[in-house]
Amino acid sequence: MRDNVNILLVEDDREIARILMDHLRREGYGVTWASSGLESWEDFREGTYQLVLLDLILPEMDGFTVCKNIRLISDVPLLMMSARIEEESKVRGLGLGADDYITKPFSLAELTARIESHLSRYRRYQGIKPEATHQAYNDGLAINPLNQQVQIHGEDVVLTGKEWALLTLLASHPGRAFTKAELYEHVWNQPAVGSSGTVTVHVKSLRAKLGDEPHQPRWIQTVWGSGYRFIGDIAE
Repeated sequence: MRDNVNILLVEDDREIARILMDHLRREGYGVTWASSGLESWEDFREGTYQLVLLDLILPEMDGFTVCKNIRLISDVPLLMMSARIEEESKVRGLGLGADDYITKPFSLAELTARIESHLSRYRRYQGIKPEATHQAYNDGLAINPLNQQVQIHGEDVVLTGKEWALLTLLASHPGRAFTKAELYEHVWNQPAVGSSGTVTVHVKSLRAKLGDEPHQPRWIQTVWGSGYRFIGDIAE
């Protein structure tokens, strides 16, 4: 079973990463190493992983942000590692969707046991969630993730890649308010530094193509002083 398990290891300390990679590979796992938060986010989006082993203190993008971004698109087991022992850090990490929190230093045997426990639990629930399919919303909006098609009352709407990513991210988490920084980090795959205007411009273009008025929104609502949320109701 371990031959088919690929682990994304996110650790900025080269020596610790080497020790963990050597151990995990001896145990039969495939391992990809990322030395920064931004690199790990890029790797996760481009690869296929069955588990993420994530350090908390990272350059470019911290472990909390990486965890939050991963949880927007995947429910694979995610184990946080940190020398921090404050309860607040653990609560925050688990609240963002981490499955476990292991405090450094830890034994390699303990790490393997925790990995196997979470993988076993995850395997039991795989296949339960249906594949994303065509979804129809109020006022004629339809989104088909399988062929990246958007329609309004049966007419195709041509979106750019960024507009599509923004719409599907918002629609897949109805009612959740996303800050502009969160949207930028997820869609542009970069740290959100001076990104507010970029997100605003793309959302404005997306709304225009959908015919969604900002002051009377049917699908994308502005959260004043923060960002946006999807408010479309599923058509009956």
